[in-house]
Amino acid sequence: MLKTRLITSFVLIITFGAAFVYLPPLYWGLLMLGIVLLSTWEWAGVSKFNKPTAVAYTIAVALLGLWLLLYIPQLVQFVVLWSVLAAVVFWLLIAPLLLTFNTKINNRFVMALLGLVIIIPFGLSMIALREINPLLLVVFAMTVWIADTAAYFAGKRFGKHKLAPSISPGKTWEGVLGALIATTVFSLLLSYLTHQSYRFVLVFWGVMVLSIIGDLFESLIKRQAGVKDSSNLLPGHGGVLDRIDGLTSSLPLVMFLLTLPIYYNLYLYIKAVVFHA
Repeated sequence: MLKTRLITSFVLIITFGAAFVYLPPLYWGLLMLGIVLLSTWEWAGVSKFNKPTAVAYTIAVALLGLWLLLYIPQLVQFVVLWSVLAAVVFWLLIAPLLLTFNTKINNRFVMALLGLVIIIPFGLSMIALREINPLLLVVFAMTVWIADTAAYFAGKRFGKHKLAPSISPGKTWEGVLGALIATTVFSLLLSYLTHQSYRFVLVFWGVMVLSIIGDLFESLIKRQAGVKDSSNLLPGHGGVLDRIDGLTSSLPLVMFLLTLPIYYNLYLYIKAVVFHA
């Protein structure tokens, strides 16, 4: 199993590394749309949508994505801002509550809405971060993968105390500690090499914590659906959702922090309009 997992990881890294370096913005956007659509289809599966509903749901997202990328690219930034804000609100406020109370979500409409809030901001963040600074996307994607890998091996070797046994029995506090140590070492090394303030470690910790929340939330959804993986598309890893769960929750936070001045100016504008109306 570990050998299969490593081979799949190697193929994914080579493939997406090449795409990341060589694809022009439009084709990178279309690639991200493809990943979003695979994730949407898997989400429809774990949401127990019937076949016609799953097809319609995925086609709707496809048409929306193509319309945005091909016909109104000038509105991408606007859509990114609002989708990222919705994602950050969900991951910081709503998801922790759902996890705390181990909430079972039976409403199909709610599940469809959650899928949009979770998956679309991830795809848009992947596009926007590459455009702002490709290294940012690499650094924070690596942070999530390093934390995930460290948690996996630390949990395997030392795991005794369950993190959330009713949601994901395999995850342990020892795994979280391993992720914290690995993330701290990685972020301190980056801060040293780039001459940045060591306070940036806090951002990396936030990314790590949110990646764990994203992982746990997907586990919650899969558990209520009675499945182990979102699909069997990626040997040794499960489905696309199983690979991007940590990114869906953390990359919108990175985008939010990068665009914080825009949100603040928008707040000032709305405030001025409301009080001078």
